[in-house]
Amino acid sequence: MKLPVRVHRARLGAEEYRVIRPRRAVERAVLLDQDHFLNGWFDRGAARTVGGLWLLAARSPRSLVHVPIRRNRPPAAFARAAGEDERLDLVLLHHSLQFPPARWKELRARLGAGVPRTADLPEAEGAVAEAAEAAPRDRHHREYRDRFHQHVVAGTLFMTGSARAFRETADRFLDVARHGPAHIRAHPASPHYCAEIHHLEGVLAPHGRGLHLEYCEHWAA
Repeated sequence: MKLPVRVHRARLGAEEYRVIRPRRAVERAVLLDQDHFLNGWFDRGAARTVGGLWLLAARSPRSLVHVPIRRNRPPAAFARAAGEDERLDLVLLHHSLQFPPARWKELRARLGAGVPRTADLPEAEGAVAEAAEAAPRDRHHREYRDRFHQHVVAGTLFMTGSARAFRETADRFLDVARHGPAHIRAHPASPHYCAEIHHLEGVLAPHGRGLHLEYCEHWAA
């Protein structure tokens, strides 16, 4: 996968931070904060882009990966279900960066136009097939450290984890992109196709909220 991105740099006091964003707007993607869980809808292109950014976060431990989608409107078919729930951006970052989410709004305001780059992500092609083999058996052990910690700050869901955690969950988005379109064509009477990062699988820190990721093909203006 070749993923067009922009690389931004901004300072907060003595620290300089590197922020990576997709170069093209991810328009057909929405993530909602619905209290006990996080619910998202994506078309094929958006799910593939976010899956690529998930993999990019795995190999970019010194960067914050920002997916600006909070101003997108939900698909017309799900607008009622979305109600007044808060729409969220995504920020993906390695735990070693130790960036305080409370300072995100300040950093976000300092980002300029950025520099265009292209990320080469060959691992994206095999991510879905390899996911089951990669899943560790020790996720539920108390000492297991490759878990995501979540924070919601300034209209943004922070997913803070290890490279391993990002690599082993990027397949959920890529699966939606790869199989969602064919599923709804084959099953028009029951067109629901989704993937989850489930709180019971051991990849989220205690009290973490699962992510439900649903494919949606029709996005009315």
